[in-house]
Amino acid sequence: MKLLVIYTHPNHQSLSFAFLQKVVQGSEENPLIQEVQVLDLYEEGFDPVLVFHEQKRRRDMHSDPRLERYRNQITWADKIVLVYPIWWGRPPAMLLGYIDQMFASEFAYRDKKGLFPEGLLTGKSVVCISTMKGPTHYPLFWLNNAHKVLMKRALFQFVGMKKVKFFEFGNMESSKGRHQEKLERVYRYFKQVAQ
Repeated sequence: MKLLVIYTHPNHQSLSFAFLQKVVQGSEENPLIQEVQVLDLYEEGFDPVLVFHEQKRRRDMHSDPRLERYRNQITWADKIVLVYPIWWGRPPAMLLGYIDQMFASEFAYRDKKGLFPEGLLTGKSVVCISTMKGPTHYPLFWLNNAHKVLMKRALFQFVGMKKVKFFEFGNMESSKGRHQEKLERVYRYFKQVAQ
């Protein structure tokens, strides 16, 4: 199994970065995981801004040479792991800008007759590891589970990625947030995950 870990937080002293380290540590101790690539969107200087005009058309985004390396990473990976905070009930704009550009028509999906497109990224699985200041169940009860619906239904299932797991950790700015316990949970998952 090959893992692509996409880290989206501007601070390497953050709890999100500690989760990233546990993903990598657990993966390196898992004999079923042969290789791990980490893409740090902030450190990379990824440009999340979409630009379209007469010379740069949206329908050609799947072949934009500037994004080829990132497309190759997605194609290469068996499992994609996203590590990010939840800000204002959703992932950071940096990650959403990456998604807007990478999950393009003719790369991630193809339009066809009917309501839904053909997903072109079938067979891959996804793990979303997110942290937030508010209570763990805040997105479920107050926001109608908008974060999970956005990531699972509107994005990953749309492009053919059916297996999506969430670690959604709340109370992360509290001293009672049980940080170590949650970090160990992520570490154990990646040390043991089979697919």
